[in-house]
Amino acid sequence: MTTPRADASGRPAATAESYRLAVVGGGPRATYALERLSATMDRLGEGRRLEVHLYERTGMFGAGQAHSPDQARTSYLNRIGAQVGFAADETVTGAGPLRPPAERPTLHEWCRRRYEETGDPDLDLGPEDWPKRYVHGLALRDMFQAFAADLRRHPGAELHLHHAEVVDLAPTPDHRLEVVTADSERRTADEVLLLTGHSYHDPQRSAAGRRSDGLAAGGGTRHVQHPYPLEERLDARGCGPAAVVGCAGMGLTAIDTILHLTEGRGGSFHESDEGGAGLVYRPSGREPAAIVAFSGSGLFTFARPDNHKPSNGSGDHPGTFLTPEAVDQLRAHVGRPPAAGGSGRPQLDFERDLLPLVVLEMAHLHYVTLFGPAAALLLTQRALPGYLAFLTGMPADGAGHLLAPLERAVDEIVDVLEPVLRAKSALSLAQATVSWRVRDVLLHWTRTVYGPSAEAGVALRIARAVPPGEVTAALDSVSGLETYLHGNRFDWHRAVSPVPPAGSPGEFRASVRAFMARDQLWARQGNLANPHKAASDGVWRDLRHVISYAVDHAGLTAASQRDFLRRYVRHHNRLANGAAPEIMAKMAALIDCGLLDVGAGPDARVTLDEPTGKAVVEGPHTGLSRPVDVLVEARMHGFDPRLDALPLYRNLLDRGLVRLWSNESADGEVFQPGGLDLTPEFHPVGPDGTADPRITVLGVPSEGARSFLLSALRPNADHYVMRDTLVWLDLFWPRVEQG
Repeated sequence: MTTPRADASGRPAATAESYRLAVVGGGPRATYALERLSATMDRLGEGRRLEVHLYERTGMFGAGQAHSPDQARTSYLNRIGAQVGFAADETVTGAGPLRPPAERPTLHEWCRRRYEETGDPDLDLGPEDWPKRYVHGLALRDMFQAFAADLRRHPGAELHLHHAEVVDLAPTPDHRLEVVTADSERRTADEVLLLTGHSYHDPQRSAAGRRSDGLAAGGGTRHVQHPYPLEERLDARGCGPAAVVGCAGMGLTAIDTILHLTEGRGGSFHESDEGGAGLVYRPSGREPAAIVAFSGSGLFTFARPDNHKPSNGSGDHPGTFLTPEAVDQLRAHVGRPPAAGGSGRPQLDFERDLLPLVVLEMAHLHYVTLFGPAAALLLTQRALPGYLAFLTGMPADGAGHLLAPLERAVDEIVDVLEPVLRAKSALSLAQATVSWRVRDVLLHWTRTVYGPSAEAGVALRIARAVPPGEVTAALDSVSGLETYLHGNRFDWHRAVSPVPPAGSPGEFRASVRAFMARDQLWARQGNLANPHKAASDGVWRDLRHVISYAVDHAGLTAASQRDFLRRYVRHHNRLANGAAPEIMAKMAALIDCGLLDVGAGPDARVTLDEPTGKAVVEGPHTGLSRPVDVLVEARMHGFDPRLDALPLYRNLLDRGLVRLWSNESADGEVFQPGGLDLTPEFHPVGPDGTADPRITVLGVPSEGARSFLLSALRPNADHYVMRDTLVWLDLFWPRVEQG
């Protein structure tokens, strides 16, 4: 299309009309998209014009609400600063022109620069430190502004920022879209990029919400459906010193909630006067009377281990048994067609087909970490025959069938080490019976359990032919590990449910605290040296892409995907997506001072006390029954346009611009997790099965067909967030050229 305009001679000239891009959502993904868009602006042909309208309902451009620079100072990221980025780098294939390194800092590098300028202690961070979330918001805002300025420097580009909520997209007769905002403004766009991030469910639209409303209907309990922004939803008037607050959830959102209501009210944490006893909490008097935290497991997420792997991902666990090739083998031998007559990939059952590999991988890594590289070959060889048979369809009676050879190998290792350690057998005699290096394995086990000084002492005694066990006999493990050679066995059920059942609230609280203390020691030992943390971090974080490869895009049957989302994503969150050890130490201190009550135990529920109209938190196993004045839904909701508190995706669903993604199995079962049906190019598919190339949807709304999508950009890792952005960008520029 052309618009007449006079040139210098006064004669009318034809110039290209601007291509209009609407970006809906101005949070982190918008920052990443703007980075690539501005870096590739030279692709805008001569005489072409680009007009970008970017909408953010909070007005917090670059950060969005979840990473707002104005949020509570008590909330932390659960990723270290060196593993957060803002721009494409050399690892991203096909990214195009890259910015100079100085213009694409990591969050850690950004913090160091700003600390030198401001002296702000919140910015005085090392590469392995955990930044406060508002600091990430400051950096996102700063980088967004830099990328925006870069875009505006191009003579053919305009960028308009709108502090407005987009509520609808309306097709126009000329095959474009009108972007409709809550204040009824309408602007036409040639295409729309939806980067809306996370929302939460409208309680009137969800069964869980209706149940909770019923509890609050009596008027005795105030119900907070969503805790963010914390300062507004959990203000001192509604959650004051007289209130008992029920916190439904014990994950990262709950931790944010609890810290806001305690440290955020002026309380403080201090090192205990007893050396090594952890933190103590000193109340300010402005906290709620008590916080009752509860969940299905009754446990907080576990402490993230100190990171001892290179931040660029080069030290991530590569996988021995849980690999994409193994998943392909399983599909070929035990997979089932997705639906009668369907042409998709054969589907797997996570619990039957994949969990045994997950557990085997964890156990193998656990024992290699415990005994060291010298034992790795033996452990691998013993597990390999059963593993290969399993991949080709030989049924295994659960994960235990695959683990049995591994456990027997561990028994053999211990049976050789024990006499050497106790001076009942000479090292040379023990070495003559096995092919693996006995000395190396014994020293590694000693270092893992007791530390480097004990390792040095054992090595010295071995060299002098003195009984080495004298070094360790009177020692405790500094890392909370069991000190006998037959200890520290891997147990999947204990890994995900480490606290035993209890018959009273006090007994369960004591068990939770004992586990949290042990978990702190494990976390401080790190993700390479502690067997428990190495197994969790190495499989559920480093190999998360393999799990996604198996699960995503209907890789599981409908029933299995439902179970995976309900059960195993929660296991992932507890095992590998928890808060920093420093934060979990604060949770422990709050339990110790009696302000934080975790006595409800597993399977806790909320009931209504009819006489008072109050919600009551009940622990069916522990017997706890505690009325609450405020009930906070401190859990993240999965994306589902049918339940969303914001109207945009409901309206798109009603218009037929999008449809829900469905997983259909051969048995006729259909599962709709809530995400949108998108093409590989992230265009939404309508009810008639056709895609709309005018709209691209990145991020959370695609989480029905995909998993583990809530993540900041990781630098030097060819991260999927940037790869997804490039899928859009590589199709965007040709559309601009076509006009």
